Amino acid sequence: MQNPELQLLIYGERISELQPHIGYTGVSIERVVRVKNPCYVFIDLIIKENTIPVSFDIDFKKNGKVVGKRNYQLLSREEGSSKHQGFNGSDVIYLITPDRFVNGNPDNDSKAELQEKADREDPDGRHGGDIKGVINHLDYIAELGFTAIWTNPVLENDQPKYSYHGYSITDFYKVDARFGSNGDYKKLGDAAREKGIKLIMDMIFNHCGSEHWWMNDLPTSDWINSPNNYVRTNHRRTTVQDPYTSESDYKKFVDGWFVPTMPDLNQRNPLVATYLIQNSIWWIEYAGLAGIRMDTYSYPDMDFMAEWTRRIMEEYPNFNIVGEEWSENPALIAYWQRGKANPNGYTSCLPSLMDFPLQGAIRKGLTEQESGSNGFIKLYEMLANDFLYSEPFNLVIFLDNHDMSRFYTQVGEDYGLFKLGLAYVLTMRGIPQIYYGTEVLMANPESRRHGIIRSDFPGGWKADTSNAFTGEGLTTRQKETKDYLKQLLNWRKNSSVIHNGKLVHYVPENGVYVYFRYKNKKKVMVVLNKKEEGQQLGIERFSEMLEGISKGKDVISDRILNLNEVLYVPAKTALILELD
Repeated sequence: MQNPELQLLIYGERISELQPHIGYTGVSIERVVRVKNPCYVFIDLIIKENTIPVSFDIDFKKNGKVVGKRNYQLLSREEGSSKHQGFNGSDVIYLITPDRFVNGNPDNDSKAELQEKADREDPDGRHGGDIKGVINHLDYIAELGFTAIWTNPVLENDQPKYSYHGYSITDFYKVDARFGSNGDYKKLGDAAREKGIKLIMDMIFNHCGSEHWWMNDLPTSDWINSPNNYVRTNHRRTTVQDPYTSESDYKKFVDGWFVPTMPDLNQRNPLVATYLIQNSIWWIEYAGLAGIRMDTYSYPDMDFMAEWTRRIMEEYPNFNIVGEEWSENPALIAYWQRGKANPNGYTSCLPSLMDFPLQGAIRKGLTEQESGSNGFIKLYEMLANDFLYSEPFNLVIFLDNHDMSRFYTQVGEDYGLFKLGLAYVLTMRGIPQIYYGTEVLMANPESRRHGIIRSDFPGGWKADTSNAFTGEGLTTRQKETKDYLKQLLNWRKNSSVIHNGKLVHYVPENGVYVYFRYKNKKKVMVVLNKKEEGQQLGIERFSEMLEGISKGKDVISDRILNLNEVLYVPAKTALILELD
């Protein structure tokens, strides 16, 4: 590793009264940190250069006599692991809620040692989806054309109820047994890479689960914020950047708890900070990750988050990390991205963020009636805010995710608008992310309840009457959607002009929005018509991008269209034209 330091947290009855000793010459103890709780000791090690990977004992002595041992193993890095290639503009990410995707191993649906048992009848309960189910259907994901998968958290959530989502972690180093094992997760990473699919891990450093093992015996009194008096966060993310914010409002935001079952971790404690940083590096090495999605990015201590990203990118310069900052204000998103010069001097090392501002603009742009200030102009003007970002092409763009209504529901189950959204997100700048089930029009028309939004994927359970994997029982429209998405994804996979080509867009007129992607001599013209009727589009307006070009090939139909004076665009249709 670039950093030769390693801190071990060791837990044991009154272990702080003992003196640790290591006899292996490649490893030396630099410092022993004892805290008020006598059952914890933190040992800072230096791993000397060229140390041979080995299993060694840590002896614990009292009055010079060994009274206990703990074994620790140094592992060998895989060749080239520091060069892990992160997800980028050439990728499209498939977001999966593991509990709701495929039940690959019914035997692990409930585990005797874990509190919550499976109950598929409960929308908010555990349904049995697991890592094996994802592994078994990697071919499906690859054939659709996805090149990366992001799963909602798979680490242990041993909570009494409502734990299927994975955001109440009770062991940061252990996969939840109802999803499988650490070995299964590593198999997922290995198998995915073999099929050209990158693995992105969902992490949460703002909080842990209330049933985390350390909650019964905290290492320090300041390991979590407000340990004795529950204070709920105010969710006012603007307090971080607001030059006029009060200290109390800011403190309530960063130190408050999400809910009573999610204790807020105190990353200002250097022991907590080191624990979380090392945990990330361990998972990247162990599973061969290509990226991390960090939940609630702005909620933890901001200086810690800068150091965390710096340390990760120090070890893996080609890696990628996307942070969640749920705001439709692009200025708030831009603040957190690396390379941004902020007025208060804050420097971030975070490469990417979820583009919530663009997601909101897509929804409004498609569903609002066209006017001077509504409709497509919202989408156009939001994109014009890209001057705020240091790296706009490294933002993750999306139509929906696990925390909001399905996109088909957002557009009122208007199929034409739905397809326009798909075409837009797969041809626009940035890194697209598609939520599982979008390919078969999954929706939540009657409820915004998260358990309904994250419904089971059809065909993931033996008793299912329809099967999205095989097509059995799907409606004609569902099959059409799957074919449309598959065609777009596989075209995009080989279209470098979409991966990183430049962008020019034109002010929308009469419900038609036109933009171009271009790179060297390659160009793609995208025309979105949201109107209920077809329109004749005058070509002269786009002459600066169409000079010397007379024809374009529709990537969906393979038809050759003439680009002379007028281009006909059918109602509620996206034309994606490769220009010749």
